[in-house]
Amino acid sequence: MADNKGRAVKAAGTKTAPAARVKYPIGFKLVTIITTLLLLSLGAISFLVSVMVSSDVRVTAEENNFTANQRSASEAERSLSTVRSSALVLLDTLNAAGSSAALSRQAAAFFFERNQDIAAIVISNGREIINNRFFLSNELETSLTGTFLELEQDALDRCRRGEEILVNAAPMFHVPLLALLYPWDEGGGSEAAIILFSSDFLNDSFGNGTNVSFMINDAGDILTHPDYELVRAGVNASHQPFVEMLRESRDQNLQTLYTDRDGKQYFGAFQKISVANAAVITNVEYDVVFEGIAATTRRNIYLTAVVLFASIILIWFFSKSISVPLKNLTAAAEKIEAGEFELDLKSGARDEIGVLTSSFRRMSNALGVFGRFTNREIAVRAMRGEIRTGGTLKNATIFFSDIREFTSISENFTRAFGKNASNKIVAWLNEYLTRMVECVGKTNGVVDKFVGDAVMAHWGTAYTSGSPEHDALNCVRTALMMRVALLEMNRTRKANDPGNPHIRIGCGINSGEVTAGQIGSNERMEYTVIGDPVNLASRTESLNKPLGTDILITENTWRLIGKYIITEEMPPVQVKGKEKPIRLFAVINLKITRGKQPRPWTLAEVRNMLGITPPDLTKVDINAEEKKYKLGSKE
Repeated sequence: MADNKGRAVKAAGTKTAPAARVKYPIGFKLVTIITTLLLLSLGAISFLVSVMVSSDVRVTAEENNFTANQRSASEAERSLSTVRSSALVLLDTLNAAGSSAALSRQAAAFFFERNQDIAAIVISNGREIINNRFFLSNELETSLTGTFLELEQDALDRCRRGEEILVNAAPMFHVPLLALLYPWDEGGGSEAAIILFSSDFLNDSFGNGTNVSFMINDAGDILTHPDYELVRAGVNASHQPFVEMLRESRDQNLQTLYTDRDGKQYFGAFQKISVANAAVITNVEYDVVFEGIAATTRRNIYLTAVVLFASIILIWFFSKSISVPLKNLTAAAEKIEAGEFELDLKSGARDEIGVLTSSFRRMSNALGVFGRFTNREIAVRAMRGEIRTGGTLKNATIFFSDIREFTSISENFTRAFGKNASNKIVAWLNEYLTRMVECVGKTNGVVDKFVGDAVMAHWGTAYTSGSPEHDALNCVRTALMMRVALLEMNRTRKANDPGNPHIRIGCGINSGEVTAGQIGSNERMEYTVIGDPVNLASRTESLNKPLGTDILITENTWRLIGKYIITEEMPPVQVKGKEKPIRLFAVINLKITRGKQPRPWTLAEVRNMLGITPPDLTKVDINAEEKKYKLGSKE
């Protein structure tokens, strides 16, 4: 019966203490230790390899980049000097030929046969020597040379003043083409000679490997680059950090590590060449240089992961024989702390953990037996420290109920079943008490004790709904649920069945300030409430029979929740020990604020529903119930 009480209260939503959590499981500790050792050892190896090898790789990368830059710059300077020298030779030859047009054409044809990469040689005074084969093979119009020169008037003026200039002509001609402008004396006047030539041979010499070389002019324009789209678009690189460094530096060459505007690191080298103040830049990406080291590091990480995974698997199987039984015991301890004592613990191990599991199972069984003889929920809360020793003043609502004519019902059991009457009446009573305790649990009430067929409970003590008003209303709701539960139970009972008779009860409710706490001796204690409101609630319950009611509340409770319930005031009662008569109210129903109010609406309907004969209050024996009350007249 007490066991059913505990389950009902728990099912009603009673809060349980949070389960204890194992912060550092055994398996976790073992995995952590092995993981730490592996990571430290393999990490140290990887670090040492990275430090020692990185230094050598960096030196080698810088040397290779610088060598590639020197080689590309030398090739560019040699090629540009050759183009310039060849063009000068042709111009000198043409000047020597004088007015002989045939000789001039023959010399030009012979020159372009030997120098097919040169597209044209133009003098700023309008004189043109065109390589028609170049223009035809690239599907270009020779008139583009004139258009190009018109756009490069600033460069022509500078050249006439004595500067040698290298210009990217690809944006105009849409083929890799450079224009070399250098001062030229034509008939005693200062002119500019413009040599248009293909840059393909420079791109071939610069290559497309890990080290990227490209050439820029004094304005920062990209003249040659493995990525031809940059050349054709006429990209200017003067805003790049390394180009800015080159233009500001007085050194002819330099090797350094720099970061571009996109945040990438490069080993960069430059070499200034003697032709047209151009420069060759060679870059290699930092991440590419150290890709080998990164690959080695990744392989070490993969190896570490494989070894670590294998170690974790081995540790898992080893720790499983320890951690799983311990987890089961931990879970069992949490269930016991929550008030669940009946546990099915099994262990096939014959070690210390197996012995501990067997002992734990015997202990839980003993607690389960013990739980049937006490208020389980209160005991669990006291175990957690949620209920302090000693008394505490509480604004509570006290409830008492009793089965009507229980003595005669017991006698009927004895007459009908003889020696088996005890088992029959206990089973019948347990079924009734189970349903009543379920009603208490649904509203967070505490069942204090059973005295035979009587039930004592209270609200606002161990649990509260937030205010005395809410606690009192929950108590009345419980009494109304008990009324409904009994009606349902009685419908299934046959009339005059001695083994399962109908049940009618009376409920008394009072509110006030009580002392709540663990009361008893060192050997046995119970959580209960004491005080005058408790006594008055008990006496109020006993008045249901003479007044023909099933639920009575005192004026104290009515003042708290009268606006929420339908009641009928009964005659005032002079209770022993009280100076003034006590006002009592019969509870009819809860008030429904929305929708249609369900029956019953009056006390007469309640009596008719429960089969209670209306009493003649003028004939009530005022000496009944040990003279605890006397009737007065309604005011």
